[in-house]
Amino acid sequence: MASAMTCSAADLLPHLGNSANATAAAEFICGRFTAVSEYLSNTTYAVDSTYLLFSAYLVFAMQLGFAMLCAGSVRAKNTMNIMLTNVLDAAAGGLSYYLFGFAFAFGAPSNGFIGKHFFGLKEFPSQSFDYSYFLYQWAFAIAAAGITSGSIAERTQFVAYLIYSSFLTGFVYPIVSHWFWSADGWASASKTDGNLLFGSGVIDFAGSGVVHMVGGIAGLWGAFIEGPRIGRFDRIGRSVTLRGHSASLVVLGTFLLWFGWYGFNPGSFLTILKSYSDSTKGTYYGQWSAIGRTAVTTTLAGCTAALTTLFGKRLLVGHWNVVDVCNGLLGGFAAITSGCAVVEPWAAIVCGFVAAWVLIGFNKLATKLKYDDPLEAAQLHGGCGSWGIIFTGLFAKKEYVNEVYPGFPNRPYGLFMGGGRKLLGSQIIQILVIIGWVSVTMGPLFFLLHKFKLLRISREDETAGMDLTRHGGFAYIYHDEDEGSSMPGFKMTRIEPINTPTPDHHHNRSVAV
Repeated sequence: MASAMTCSAADLLPHLGNSANATAAAEFICGRFTAVSEYLSNTTYAVDSTYLLFSAYLVFAMQLGFAMLCAGSVRAKNTMNIMLTNVLDAAAGGLSYYLFGFAFAFGAPSNGFIGKHFFGLKEFPSQSFDYSYFLYQWAFAIAAAGITSGSIAERTQFVAYLIYSSFLTGFVYPIVSHWFWSADGWASASKTDGNLLFGSGVIDFAGSGVVHMVGGIAGLWGAFIEGPRIGRFDRIGRSVTLRGHSASLVVLGTFLLWFGWYGFNPGSFLTILKSYSDSTKGTYYGQWSAIGRTAVTTTLAGCTAALTTLFGKRLLVGHWNVVDVCNGLLGGFAAITSGCAVVEPWAAIVCGFVAAWVLIGFNKLATKLKYDDPLEAAQLHGGCGSWGIIFTGLFAKKEYVNEVYPGFPNRPYGLFMGGGRKLLGSQIIQILVIIGWVSVTMGPLFFLLHKFKLLRISREDETAGMDLTRHGGFAYIYHDEDEGSSMPGFKMTRIEPINTPTPDHHHNRSVAV
């Protein structure tokens, strides 16, 4: 935020002469000057808060993108179930993050492991944080929970979603965000006491590790403990594709996520009205320019990953697949999220190209290991997020690192940019500790849910579809490819209660799609 300008009547007096009214004139001028200074300071706060709120709205819009992507990627018989879980990720996550999560993440002053102030937003706002900052961080927290819900789709009990979502957003995710984003975090690049990890701290600007790896590793454990969906692998272990019912919803969700990513990455600057006084580029260059550059690197990484996936999958499987391209695009976004603010646009192209092959490789590995993730969430967010963290340690540019993380002019930067190995070492440590932390928290949680039979639905319910058995009826009258339909299709109809006489049911009008 802008610092207030000051004016002293005593400093003005020598310039106004020795007239009888000099003192009054000096006080009047300083009074006007102070009023203007306060107005400009208030305007700066208002502009920055508006920018952060708008970014929060964009990140929250990603929940709609997740919902559409998930709905299109599952079979029609589970559409209402996955849509409801996305709603509950936001709702349950909102309360848990309000009560505990924000305090654990940013409750300063605190130790390097966990925050300890602002529970239930007590004594809020403060000198450091306003409500807009809470809203923005909540949108990030529920994004991590949304990633996990995709991994365990089509076979998970409803109560398990509520439990894991609250635990993830209220405890697991906030601890990680405290480590790497709080000014008190032990590995934060913004740590204020100067005791930085390897003299650098971890640069995870918008959360390739904090958000994407946390959500992806949590989903990995959930899907691993549950096991694959019925029919995903045949009796001799061969992979059987269980196609999602709507590529149109997948594309819609992808574009909504793309749109929201412009709040996710550029918005992570938190403020926009800030000049770079030590820049050699002139007064036209400031934080607003860095925000624009971040939007460009984000775009280029996603576009490159999409095209690489398009042609890569064409070479591997012999056809063009829009769902694969959408996942590749999102993989590029997940990878660039760590270094988007500190790399050149050309480097973002490298990031996206490699991210596409990382996703393809992890999907191949998942098939060999008979691991089933309907949305490729663990491979996409966990795998590509890990690559993005390493990418930052290789390609972070010295000038941009010093702009985004000022105060330490000799801070290490990317290995390939001449900055040595220290930043890369910090990035690798981040990958290891996130894998370890999420594994020892979410792994036992999913295991206990499984042991108490709260995790996976019954075989009969899974075969029939959760919309019918758990949510009162189907979203569609449909024919899934894996159920022997010769012509994929469905009919829209109103949902009738189960076991309720409906003598006129066959006279209801339906629309063939």
